Amino acid sequence: MFVIIGFVVALGCVFGVFVVHGGNISVVLKALPFEMITIMGAAVGAFIATNQPKVLKGAVAGLASCFKGSKYSKARYMELMALLYDLLQKARKEGLMSIEKDVEEPHNSPLFKKYSTVGSDHHVVEFITDYLRMMVSGNLNAHEIESLMDSEIDTHHHEAHQPAAALQRLAGGLPAFGIVAAVLGVVNTMGSVGQPPAVLGGMIGSALVGTFLGILLSYGIFEPLAGLLEQKIDEGTKELQCIKTTLLASMQGYAPQIAVEFGRKVLYSTERPSFSELEGHVKGKK
Repeated sequence: MFVIIGFVVALGCVFGVFVVHGGNISVVLKALPFEMITIMGAAVGAFIATNQPKVLKGAVAGLASCFKGSKYSKARYMELMALLYDLLQKARKEGLMSIEKDVEEPHNSPLFKKYSTVGSDHHVVEFITDYLRMMVSGNLNAHEIESLMDSEIDTHHHEAHQPAAALQRLAGGLPAFGIVAAVLGVVNTMGSVGQPPAVLGGMIGSALVGTFLGILLSYGIFEPLAGLLEQKIDEGTKELQCIKTTLLASMQGYAPQIAVEFGRKVLYSTERPSFSELEGHVKGKK
């Protein structure tokens, strides 16, 4: 919703002020389809040539996610930490081997089914179960697992960042493609130099629309979308860091209630539940 509002405000101010100041909007609208095809066609072609298929797929999915609200809410984080609390509490009371079946078959685990929001997220479930499996095996100490977690989180962040970086490059190239379209318009105008001044003026105006459109698409559309996608990627990384901190605290001997408090402190302040909120939620889910 806010993305649409932002675009409406940006485009409304640009074109609205142009019209109010006496600009001839028909010149822009007449040239718009042809300039748009030239600029976006060249940009999309270069975008496809520059990026691997997996990055292209990620960029399309990332653009779609920009128009949806964030899934990383306070309620989601409270559910995540309640799940971690239940798993660690079970392991503490009944022994680490008691959660082996939950770890090996999370889709059949009552604990993961109990928290359907995070329990249905493949990446979250895989991250949790992989490291709980290592804790159950007992072959690695906390420092070794922490190093491995950091490597996986860095890899996840780098991989998720590639579509955002690709969109950033696309945004950076759009002004240049706008200049290309403008130069072609000027070349076309020079070929009609014998026409009346009014006709030549319209042709030059149409050519300049290319430069205008390239800059507007870059800084008014794709640059904001790339920035928003980066923010969403950081939120996904923060969730993994929360899981990491909680599990490591448990490995270092802290009780489950204290371990989830370690994880809570990692979260951004805007989504972080208070101590009493988390405690009440965890107790209510027992």
